[in-house]
Amino acid sequence: MHWWLVGLAALGVLAAVLVLVASIRRARLRRVVPARRAPRLRHPVVLAHGVLGFDEIAVAGRKHRYFRNIAEQLGSLGAEFHSPRVPPAAPVSVRASRLVALVRELPGKRVNVIAHSMGGLDARFAIAQLGLADRVASLVTIGAPHHGTPLAELPLTRATARLLRIAALADLTPRALERFNREVPDDPRIAYCSVVGKSNLAHTNPLLWPSHAYLSARSGANDGLVPAASQRWGKVLREIEADHWAQVGWSLKFDAVALYEEILRELAALGF
Repeated sequence: MHWWLVGLAALGVLAAVLVLVASIRRARLRRVVPARRAPRLRHPVVLAHGVLGFDEIAVAGRKHRYFRNIAEQLGSLGAEFHSPRVPPAAPVSVRASRLVALVRELPGKRVNVIAHSMGGLDARFAIAQLGLADRVASLVTIGAPHHGTPLAELPLTRATARLLRIAALADLTPRALERFNREVPDDPRIAYCSVVGKSNLAHTNPLLWPSHAYLSARSGANDGLVPAASQRWGKVLREIEADHWAQVGWSLKFDAVALYEEILRELAALGF
């Protein structure tokens, strides 16, 4: 009887191991297989970063991009990406001017812009005010503060912006965005889309907990930096459970590569 129980237990352990291995393989397939079917777009993709963003940094001896692993995994499988760097702390007008110059240096007639956070405002300004409309086929914004964020109004935020000379933060208040939206109309020739992100506290980076709690009390659902209600612009492609940093791949709790692959698929279906 004793050996029978031991044998049964061993079979149970073996079954558990096989289930675990199968689940790991399925998880890997979920990450890898969609990328192998990355759609072919008519136009290349420009990834526009947010405030205090960068094109590439070195962390612990390894290089990382702002849009972490996006271009590396999807670009190697057929999608063409460009990641221009604009002045990270400058106001929208300065950042947008640099974006225009960089996009006009690219070959080809038009591009699809996928912009995170303040990068969405840069792109909208560049299209409406700086003549970039003829080079842009579509604009997809992710976690962009189209109606501002109350965090930018806080006295501590304003003091920090003055001390560190982060002029960009003054452009992110709700009042500033009311004026911005009046002066920066959409161009009817361009497809405007958005991805709306929010996260609960347990799935938010701990560094964002204070701002997440403040925004939850002030504005409801948010991604730790931007209220969800502020992120809607044009056609909403996806509503995702991801904090502000997870949206560009800086989290193990969210598959950002899969999100961008879905965005590419949507753009390809629209003929872009």
